Amino acid sequence: MKRVKQLNGSAAEVEAAFYDALNRADLDALMALWADDEEIVCIHPGGPRLIGHAAIRAAWSALLEHGGLHIRPSQLHETHNLMSSVHTVIEGTTAATGEPAHLLATNVYVKTPRGWRIVLHHVSVAPGAVPAEAPGLVLH
Repeated sequence: MKRVKQLNGSAAEVEAAFYDALNRADLDALMALWADDEEIVCIHPGGPRLIGHAAIRAAWSALLEHGGLHIRPSQLHETHNLMSSVHTVIEGTTAATGEPAHLLATNVYVKTPRGWRIVLHHVSVAPGAVPAEAPGLVLH
């Protein structure tokens, strides 16, 4: 019997697929990355807390109706164990004025029987200029 490839082999792969789906405005691909249970949560900048697939899908549908969001994630900070992974990233984008802007995002993933899935995406507007890339940490 042929084995079915496990979906979403790592939290990092899910995150890459998430931002790819946002940039392509692919709502179905985006929603396929979320955990199956209804306790999932999404908070957009300045928006309410959305709980469950229907509310989250409706919000993303409205955001993506005019095309992709063109978000460039960077400066990942990752904390994880065997069953969960918490990522904080800086989301680079362009403001309505045409100036570079950035948002701060927290993405939480859990390992499910179907692979890693998103359970929380929370984004807030970041003040000030886009921060420079932090130098690499050297441990002695």
